[in-house]
Amino acid sequence: MKARANNLGSDPIFPLVLRLAIPTMLAQLVSVLYSIVDRIYIGNIPDIGTTALAGVGVCGPIVTLLSSFATLVGLGGSPIMAMRMGQGQKDYAQRILNTCFLMLVVLSLGLTLVFLLTKDQLLMWFGASADTFPYADTYMTIYTAGTFFALLSTGMNSFLICQGFSGLGMATVVLGAVLNIVLDPIFIFLFHMDVAGAAIATVLSQMASCAFVLLSLRSKKMPVRLGWGGFSWKTVRRVLAFGLSPFLIIATDSILLIVLNTVLQRYGGAALGDTLVACATIVQSYMLLITMPMGGLTLGTQPVISFNYGAAQPGRIKSAIKIIVGLCVVFCALMLVVTHTVSPLFCRLFTADADTIERSVRYIKMFTCMIIPLAVQYPLVDELTAMGRVRQALFCSLFRKSVFFVGLLALPYFLGPEQTFFAEPIADVVAATTTSILFLRSFPKTLRQCAALRTGQAAL
Repeated sequence: MKARANNLGSDPIFPLVLRLAIPTMLAQLVSVLYSIVDRIYIGNIPDIGTTALAGVGVCGPIVTLLSSFATLVGLGGSPIMAMRMGQGQKDYAQRILNTCFLMLVVLSLGLTLVFLLTKDQLLMWFGASADTFPYADTYMTIYTAGTFFALLSTGMNSFLICQGFSGLGMATVVLGAVLNIVLDPIFIFLFHMDVAGAAIATVLSQMASCAFVLLSLRSKKMPVRLGWGGFSWKTVRRVLAFGLSPFLIIATDSILLIVLNTVLQRYGGAALGDTLVACATIVQSYMLLITMPMGGLTLGTQPVISFNYGAAQPGRIKSAIKIIVGLCVVFCALMLVVTHTVSPLFCRLFTADADTIERSVRYIKMFTCMIIPLAVQYPLVDELTAMGRVRQALFCSLFRKSVFFVGLLALPYFLGPEQTFFAEPIADVVAATTTSILFLRSFPKTLRQCAALRTGQAAL
């Protein structure tokens, strides 16, 4: 596959942002689709579909929690690598790349062991019931065994994108997604493996993605190629410091969804608990159609911000952020229209049960009613990270999660379990307002510090 390398320091900003944003948005959309297709197939398994869907829904946030460790390294190392490339320090950039590869290998092996030993207790704590546990346990056991491939493919893909090869980054995700979509019906229905078949298809797809991204990073056309050596604890600490914010953003998202499932199971009781968890699985699947492409847009364009920060070009940074925020707002406005027109059709893909469909449509509209403010929150937090403003980005993200967490606990207690779905929009509007105020206050100083790099008055 022929890849076009973007010149992050001189290409016109608007087309450059589009060239980086569109492939990563599409890649994330395709990634979401194969997660959703998994759930669609599972929800339509004869006799056990709704119960199995609730079981796999319990696994979903745990799977995302595992994947967040790939973000810790990938989004921790790639902005630093892009900055060093902007400064012309390719040897330093390669040491970062090699160190991050080793970190992902160690993390994946450790996480596999921990999760295999603790998964039974975790599943019961996080929303599984006696009926849904067998399906959750089967899916989680097989998926966890493939953690190595999941973390390597996701984490190392960031280092393709940060070098300007967003097309290859998209191809990595598309390869796994398409393969999973093809293999799902074969293993689930043809081989009659049900939930186990869905998990096996996912792991095989991740193996293919992992092989592709590693071979691409070893290619001679890469400005910075993956190798071995140059490891240092200093680099590890630097990567962890940069990656902490995006890691906590995704990890806490996963924890909050786990809390959501647990609260719904508890307050729904024996009569309604599994139904609410199944509905929440559909709602979360729909929300991924919004957050994952938008996250692809903001994360895919981070190299523009990081490179030009390292190259001391504040004007390009300011222009890029305006464009990125504008694209996010337009995208979320379109998705709000889709929510109020297409969501019933979306819910019917998962189940034929009329009550589950009606509930899910209503909950989706509740959950997504404030996605326009969310369209401001996402890019501001991610681009703060790209400029090395990790603490501020982390505060803004954790503030939103804190509001969401309080809503998850308070709303069902005072108003009933169905009102739990309003925790998301409340958090979105409160956090977006706070983040915007903080960003507008600090951004001029950040641009001045960027300009100072040109004369050596500041350090990265």
